[in-house]
Amino acid sequence: MAVLIGANTRTYKFALGSALLDAAAEGRSEILLRDLAVPYAMELVRHLDQAPQASQKNERGGADFLSVAERESAESLKLGSPTEELLAAAIKSMPEMVMRKFHNLPSGGVEVPHRFYEVTGRSKERVVRLSKELLDIARSEQAASLRGELSARWSIVETSFTAEIGRSLLLDGVYVDMTTLQITDRQRRRSVAGVTNAVIGFQQGLCMICAAPLTPGDDIAVDHVFPYSFRRLLRSRDRDPLDLDAVWNLAPAHAPCNGRKSNQPPTPQEMTRLAQRNEAIMRSPVPLRRTSELTLLRNGHKKVQPGEWFAFIQHVRTLF
Repeated sequence: MAVLIGANTRTYKFALGSALLDAAAEGRSEILLRDLAVPYAMELVRHLDQAPQASQKNERGGADFLSVAERESAESLKLGSPTEELLAAAIKSMPEMVMRKFHNLPSGGVEVPHRFYEVTGRSKERVVRLSKELLDIARSEQAASLRGELSARWSIVETSFTAEIGRSLLLDGVYVDMTTLQITDRQRRRSVAGVTNAVIGFQQGLCMICAAPLTPGDDIAVDHVFPYSFRRLLRSRDRDPLDLDAVWNLAPAHAPCNGRKSNQPPTPQEMTRLAQRNEAIMRSPVPLRRTSELTLLRNGHKKVQPGEWFAFIQHVRTLF
């Protein structure tokens, strides 16, 4: 929830999430802020080398952490560790910004149910105490999936920060390349993230068909919840044909479940889970949210508000 739903004007939250998972995976219950700042800063400069890490609308001064990271990026990558200036900037900025906001959700004062860390001390040698919840997550069978989700979300958000791509995403959303099962931006037709990693968190890591957890090592398929073979049966007359290859209708599932389902329409339970998943996507920042909004608007919905996906999916079922 912290990674998928939190508001994103910069990518600091993803870098912190990655650094926290690494520290917790080592079984550490506490870590010096200085030591946590090293992987945090290096993750950011690696991504800065590939794409913008903040909205182009944001104005920054020279002392801004991201400005420092841009100046120190090349030297830090050459050294394989942050320069002294970059490390000092990270140590100063982390408790003041990203570590204060990491648990926040965009619902006005609402936080995720658990605290993952606590920052103690006031000197340069501040200590970050990692919570039991974070340690449990980092050592669970879901850890690999969480890393995949974090990486996918980071890629999606930084793509939206690229000026010309950001405008395209707001206008057109994203589409799915069914050959590679990659979410792709329409402007450059470049792969942004895999469908599974991009959406699995919004369905709580559960199979869309049987509702059991999808775990590393499982054979996972991407299910057309409303089967693609039903396209020819659609009775949509006054609008463009409903796109069954779009994000709204694609969901990770156990491959055996998907095979048994074959070309059958979704059960009422699957339709409810799909609506809940799509409603969760609507709570996330662009571009997946915008893609979901466009699906509704292009299929007869005058406005987008909470609960619309339940009505839309019930309507789709009547089209077959």
